[in-house]
Amino acid sequence: MKKMMIVDDDPRNIFALKAVLKVRSFECITCNSTTEALKVLKTEQPVDAVLLDMMMPELDGYEAIPLIKAIPHRKIPVIAVTAQAMNGDRERCLRAGADEYIAKPIDIDKLLLVLNKLL
Repeated sequence: MKKMMIVDDDPRNIFALKAVLKVRSFECITCNSTTEALKVLKTEQPVDAVLLDMMMPELDGYEAIPLIKAIPHRKIPVIAVTAQAMNGDRERCLRAGADEYIAKPIDIDKLLLVLNKLL
């Protein structure tokens, strides 16, 4: 079973994503902040991929991705999620170090294709 970390400050998004991923045999870890996510990722707990909302309070996704990528001995794919989906968002997320980009509302079929590609 693959383990997905969902990082989002909106409990409705977390609830919906967990429900969809659980049906598809993913175990989900949820974090309400990027600070919390970084703490969990620095432990030995296995995580196969991170689904990261880019617009987070405290530390946004653009600041968090390089910190995630810099964690020693971990090569965790990061999928950037943004609600605004403006021109250039995908490129900006990829430049920040994201492995892939998905716009909200999340197309579950597209998310599953991305996960199959990355995992």
